[in-house]
Amino acid sequence: MALELVAFDIETTGFEVRDEVTVAGFAVPMGVRVFVQTGGRAARDVEAAVRDRVESHVQVSTHESERVLLEAVETFAAERLIESDVLLVAFNGELWRSGFDLPFLRTRLSRRDVEWPFREMPYADLLPVVTNRFNTVGEDGESRSDLAGVYETLCEGQYGNLDPFADSGEAVTAYEEGRFTDLVVHNVADVLRTRELGTLAERYCSKSDFKLKSLTPTRHD
Repeated sequence: MALELVAFDIETTGFEVRDEVTVAGFAVPMGVRVFVQTGGRAARDVEAAVRDRVESHVQVSTHESERVLLEAVETFAAERLIESDVLLVAFNGELWRSGFDLPFLRTRLSRRDVEWPFREMPYADLLPVVTNRFNTVGEDGESRSDLAGVYETLCEGQYGNLDPFADSGEAVTAYEEGRFTDLVVHNVADVLRTRELGTLAERYCSKSDFKLKSLTPTRHD
């Protein structure tokens, strides 16, 4: 039986140890589940505003702090992902000696004393799959290695136009300014692009190209 592809992506306030997770999104076959923290600020009708701009089914929940967001992600993973036939994928989420999303998440979970949510499931990073097994050279002659660039080169799909940001760094400013709808729509665009690239790779690459690894920790309380 083929594993169900679940794409994952986070947004943060920066890259340092003290920075926080602001958004965590998951794309599954039936839609997208997004968790966003507001830092204690009011954020009314974010889900309705996002649904007005996104054709895919999206469920959004707002949380007053990073800790509450991380706890909600842990609950979601326990109810939806753990003990299911899923393959968690990300784009530059975690590679050998590099990657962003999973290393950053581990640090924040440990700082907040929240359990690791991705137990009993395999993970594969799509960055090496798509850049090593597809031609990602654009019309300008430059090879693409970022999510937006690779997606535009290989898929030319609708999700590139969905993203309200020209650069992912704008997600930090959007959070600081309380523009939670833009922030969530950006995350939705990223997880949908990641999922579409994963589906493309499944169609044209071998199983061995995916380099699966287990995310189950050695010790779990």
